Amino acid sequence: MNDTIIAFEKVSKTYRADGGLRALDDVDLEVGRGTRVAVMGQSGSGKSTLLNIACGLDEPTSGRVIFENLELAAMNDDDRTRLRREKIGMIFQTFNLLATLSAVENVSLPLRLGGISSAAALERSSAMLRRVGLQGRGGHRPDEMSGGERQRVAIARALVFNPPLLLADEPTGNLDSRTGDEILSLLDELHLELGTTIVLVTHNDEAAQHCERQIRLRDGRIVEDFQFQR
Repeated sequence: MNDTIIAFEKVSKTYRADGGLRALDDVDLEVGRGTRVAVMGQSGSGKSTLLNIACGLDEPTSGRVIFENLELAAMNDDDRTRLRREKIGMIFQTFNLLATLSAVENVSLPLRLGGISSAAALERSSAMLRRVGLQGRGGHRPDEMSGGERQRVAIARALVFNPPLLLADEPTGNLDSRTGDEILSLLDELHLELGTTIVLVTHNDEAAQHCERQIRLRDGRIVEDFQFQR
């Protein structure tokens, strides 16, 4: 059985002092290392809140989040920032690329922030862009690329430092179905190659089928948790 990479212990999140707006409600969740988990649910079910808490961008109102035996709430802001830079890759529906930087500069950014030399960062970033199918596109800015290409850059940036955990928030939401399928297939390949744990938030049943475990949220609670044999 896989060991646990991240765990939620009785996690709740409220956004009003009277507790009237509850995004997560007493969530218990363990994610095994090297697995792929789809988190599903309607808008407002708590999916994005769960991801934000998982990476330390937000804090639970109550309960604990443990990542690789570290409690996120016990870490200061600098430590949580370093954790995201070194241990948790993130990709988003809106790509979140810096418009003034080229593809290779976007991918290099987390390496440079981590103290890696410019030459070494460039070499690793160029290799990662080749791996995601963007050989020869490293000098292009995001506005010179298609949506699928921009998401490939975002995936390269998220995985260039080989994080043990990848959080993906609707990564195919802004893509047509064919391009979305290509991105999901790429994530399948990278998962097999790198052994990265993937937590994928999606509205899309077909996207969820790429994961061996599917969790459904409703009103901030886990209401379904299915494990499939592959």
